[in-house]
Amino acid sequence: MFGRRRARREFLDAQQAGNAMLRTLDALPAPGTPAPEVPDFLPADLRAPTRQDMAGLMMPYNQPLVLNGEIRSCPTCGAYRDWIIFAMRDDSVWLRCRGGHETPEYGLDAAWVNRNSGPVDKVHSSLDEGLRHLGH
Repeated sequence: MFGRRRARREFLDAQQAGNAMLRTLDALPAPGTPAPEVPDFLPADLRAPTRQDMAGLMMPYNQPLVLNGEIRSCPTCGAYRDWIIFAMRDDSVWLRCRGGHETPEYGLDAAWVNRNSGPVDKVHSSLDEGLRHLGH
């Protein structure tokens, strides 16, 4: 007698849970209808710019730069350390020595810069402001 009551109660509980699940599925939009617009998590003025939004990325590189077993030096003044490395939006890489001489570096690519640079800690509005921030 009690076994039939327990089985009937379990059956009714399972039936009610299935009906509740069907009600939630009926509330979902039909396939092919556009989803409602949800605002972004952060407002636009609080989001960090992506690398495509910036003209380039600059990073200090204080030790000697060794490429293919050779130490890279400035062709103008001969400096071989304390570089600023620029990774431009067009994937070109430039070096700037302490003396202010800039030269393209074909032995490096944007992937190398991404592997060796840390996270972006500051966004500058001009090149001069960025160089002052890095001490050049």
